[in-house]
Amino acid sequence: MTEATGRTEAFPHTSDTRPALLGVACGLGAALFWALGFVATRHGLKVGFTPADLLMHRFLWSGLAFLPLVLRAGIGNLCGIGWGRGLALMVLGGPVMAIISYSGFLFVPLGHGSVIQPSCATLGGLLFAAVLLKERITASRLVGALVIVTGLVVIGAESIGHIGASGVQGDLIFVLTGLMFAGFGTLLRRWHVTAFSAATVINVLSLALVPLYAVIGGPARVAAIGWHENALQALAQGILAGPAALYLFAFSIQILGVARAAVFPAIVPALTLLVGWLLLGEPPTALQAAGLVTVLTGFYLAQRQR
Repeated sequence: MTEATGRTEAFPHTSDTRPALLGVACGLGAALFWALGFVATRHGLKVGFTPADLLMHRFLWSGLAFLPLVLRAGIGNLCGIGWGRGLALMVLGGPVMAIISYSGFLFVPLGHGSVIQPSCATLGGLLFAAVLLKERITASRLVGALVIVTGLVVIGAESIGHIGASGVQGDLIFVLTGLMFAGFGTLLRRWHVTAFSAATVINVLSLALVPLYAVIGGPARVAAIGWHENALQALAQGILAGPAALYLFAFSIQILGVARAAVFPAIVPALTLLVGWLLLGEPPTALQAAGLVTVLTGFYLAQRQR
């Protein structure tokens, strides 16, 4: 009894430290999986996949996996979410947003989409929270938003000066998808829908697009690319960047809380540039790196509570 008591006093923080470390590990894993999704998209477009092909890999496999859950919970009201809300979430955070985002990488390098989309999601989230949810925007968050805009201007300057009109078009695509995802997150909070429930419904609803994909010749096209590349996209898009990242992030929120877990999506741009450099051989340019550092500073300020 004495020895047991002594051990407890010698390591009083162990019971608190281990769950916290687990939460951090899960959050970092989610951020890494999201970054791998961006990198896999860039790679897939390079080897011959179309945005529709990547969309199929992103939603088909997870949709099939989640289908029994939706059927068990009730397809009539979409697990309590409702068809109207479910379709709205499908547009803003599902296949509609995804295929637009994939198309953006046809015009600009990895460093643009992986920074602009999360940044605009943060900016849009702050705006929608203030306008629609009537949340108070602190001075720190306002400064953070302005810093993020500065970082986006730095990255946009590269498109105007070095890439041209197509670069501007690609950047604007990621601005749009970032705002769409911000709207998605705002509706989740307004309607009190959990991220897991929304992901489950969106993935199952996306199965309705499979017949259309078959009509446009998608299966024959992806088969011609080879099983290895298809397996890679199925893993990266359909498992890691989809349900696996969502589960890990939700678990980190459960352990660490919303405020502490909010830092993990903010590091996705940096991880994406690093992984893209290592796996695709696409080092960030000086302007991309400068824009990234500026944006990360803005992320930090925007997530502070004061």
